[in-house]
Amino acid sequence: MSLPLEGLSAVVTGAGRGLGRAEALELARLGAAVVVNDHGEGSRAAAEQVVDEIRTAGGRATAHLGDIADHAAARALIDLAVTAHGRLDILVNNAGILRDRMVFSMTEDEWDAVIRVHLKGHFNTTRFAAAHWRARSKAAGAPVHGRIVNTSSEAFLAGSAGQPNYAAAKGGIVGLTTSTAHALARYGVTCNAICPRARTRMTADVFGAAPEPAPGSGAPDPLAPEHVAPLVAYLASPAAATVNGQLLVVHGGMVAVMERPRVAAVFGTAKEVFTYEELDTRLTPYYADRPRDETFAATEVLALRHRL
Repeated sequence: MSLPLEGLSAVVTGAGRGLGRAEALELARLGAAVVVNDHGEGSRAAAEQVVDEIRTAGGRATAHLGDIADHAAARALIDLAVTAHGRLDILVNNAGILRDRMVFSMTEDEWDAVIRVHLKGHFNTTRFAAAHWRARSKAAGAPVHGRIVNTSSEAFLAGSAGQPNYAAAKGGIVGLTTSTAHALARYGVTCNAICPRARTRMTADVFGAAPEPAPGSGAPDPLAPEHVAPLVAYLASPAAATVNGQLLVVHGGMVAVMERPRVAAVFGTAKEVFTYEELDTRLTPYYADRPRDETFAATEVLALRHRL
């Protein structure tokens, strides 16, 4: 019996540690050849260690060291997958950084750095992967297997107060996801986003250390990256061909499918053009009847749990 990703080639960014590492290992376990990308201090050793783990288990893997927020480096990453493994079928955009601060204290560099790595990084790899799939589809005269899994965050959904740069970048990634899903569907490519909650080096200050499991329970850490990786592998597989343009929250044995925004109310002017006075008489009573803390943010997502 063949593995679900057998014969497919994948790129995972930020795959030397944490979520990216778990995702790369799971894709390889299910048969994919993986390009393990990482960047920053210790990236060479981290990426090569993941490659060694995959090869030791009988899989195929190649390391790539480069900053995916750099346009040329992102092109080289996609080209490497095609050169090393014959083609590209799966792109998992995971790489990211944090520069947390309240909006009134944030520096321009802290804003730019996070937007660059998360949002521009997602665009860069997507741009070159999309061109590859479009060319393959046109040459074949038929759709191809192309899968993009982007990484958003609950910080975007809930409006994390101390992460304006991160929340903005992750919101932008959702917009990029839905746009890409529409643009590439005709070529057989799907694009989805996940909002993972995981205990990694990047989130150590947010979630702290893993709890000690109860004696004899064998219960996994509810925030272990291994809870997220299977969903990424599923979205990358042929089985998920009809899943496109979706946003899913995942952690601790739970997957929640987020619903798209819906229109709550519509106001039409009684005249040809709205005036301030008319808006005052229509909108002020409407908002007076709504809870003051009810905004566009979906803070209830933070309370989602699955008891392991």
